[in-house]
Amino acid sequence: MNITLASMSNQGARESNQDQTGERIGERSACFVVCDGVAGLPGGDMAAGLARDTLLEHFDGEQHLDAQSIRRYVNQANSAIRQQQKAVTDYRRMGTTLVSLFIDRDYELAYWAHAGDSRLYLFRRGYLFHVTTDHSLVQQMKDAGHQTEGINSNLLYFALGMGDEERDASYSDVVPIEDGDAFLLCTDGFWHGLSPEHMQQSLHMVNTPDEWLTLMQEVIRKNAQQSDVSQDNYSAIAVWVGDPQDTTLLHSLSQAAQFFLFVINSLKGLI
Repeated sequence: MNITLASMSNQGARESNQDQTGERIGERSACFVVCDGVAGLPGGDMAAGLARDTLLEHFDGEQHLDAQSIRRYVNQANSAIRQQQKAVTDYRRMGTTLVSLFIDRDYELAYWAHAGDSRLYLFRRGYLFHVTTDHSLVQQMKDAGHQTEGINSNLLYFALGMGDEERDASYSDVVPIEDGDAFLLCTDGFWHGLSPEHMQQSLHMVNTPDEWLTLMQEVIRKNAQQSDVSQDNYSAIAVWVGDPQDTTLLHSLSQAAQFFLFVINSLKGLI
């Protein structure tokens, strides 16, 4: 199974960037991770780094995947944060979001896990599917049918290192992969910065994961210029399986043309 990827991380308007990205691709399986340290509390950058490093260090890309091993990898990352919380008083409340994608290359299967509001999107046959559910107050209120206008979208009720030690991350069922699938792992600063429609339309226009991330980054920059809200850090990993460009490129000519004009106007505004 051919896998291609690209990653990016931008500091935005913050004083520091607590986002972390990483990947490990073995002969039989692959792992991709994006973490975002919880803001407002000391040690968010350390929590994000610990989560990413611990998960990737324990991941064995020469073995096939199963649900138990994936839970073990994520729990080991959470335990590393908990241990550091107990060792350093100033970091006792540090935490991080995590979204991780696991691919079994031989059996062509995907699994994912997440904690917090970093997200995973799956693009299949040219269409987008948001496959994770945020562990946020806003999401809880939406699920309960309440209005969320004016509610801080950054309020999390769960992330690694936060809350009850017995609480676990969320895990997917095993999902068969199709040739041409494209995955996007990203922090909230990324998905807040552009609409799902722009994610999907930009994929219709590119031939590589690098081009896809570059195009979406231009949209984020343009939207930030037009908004009064300070741009958060934003990071993402794009993972392509096989040849998504064959199933997505110019999937909709009218949508692609509209998006092309949007990007051109955005670039003119940056000059």
